[in-house]
Amino acid sequence: MKRLLDTLLARTDAGAEQMARLAAQRYSRRGFVGRAALFVAGTGLLPVLPFDQGGRALAATPNGGTLQDDDPTACDYWRYCAIDGNLCNDCGGTLTSCPPGAEASKVSWVGTCRNPTDGKDYVVSYNDCCGKASCTGTECVNSERERPGYQMALHNDINWCMANSSMGYHCTVAVLVGQVDDASSG
Repeated sequence: MKRLLDTLLARTDAGAEQMARLAAQRYSRRGFVGRAALFVAGTGLLPVLPFDQGGRALAATPNGGTLQDDDPTACDYWRYCAIDGNLCNDCGGTLTSCPPGAEASKVSWVGTCRNPTDGKDYVVSYNDCCGKASCTGTECVNSERERPGYQMALHNDINWCMANSSMGYHCTVAVLVGQVDDASSG
């Protein structure tokens, strides 16, 4: 077995040496450095490309895709379709306001959620409430119809308190921004 392994390693070593010699004959050092720089610059642009997360969103929908409209303290409440965090209404705040002693994050993420009562889509802003120790209340992680991120890890799993003076995460609120216009009506 050792002899077979030594033979395999010797062949791999010889092959790598041959490839390196061929590359050295074909490419100059400047050409190699230029191609390497182009490769590095190109890979730096990958995070700004859009990614289809539709499969992930459908897989993460609670209750097999059915969201309800009557209990804002449950994770399957329709406004929580793209939430990731502890519910503020279970941590001393409300559905739309931070608890006393916490402040809303200066940056947030949005989701497009469908209200099952009226069948319309709404843009919901999810703001982390910052400045207090993390709440141990109801934690919800949903991503139905979540919009993809472009720079920040491509999901809503980020401490959005990073822009605040106190970066401690406490809970998350779900504020309606507005109704989505139906493209077929205009």
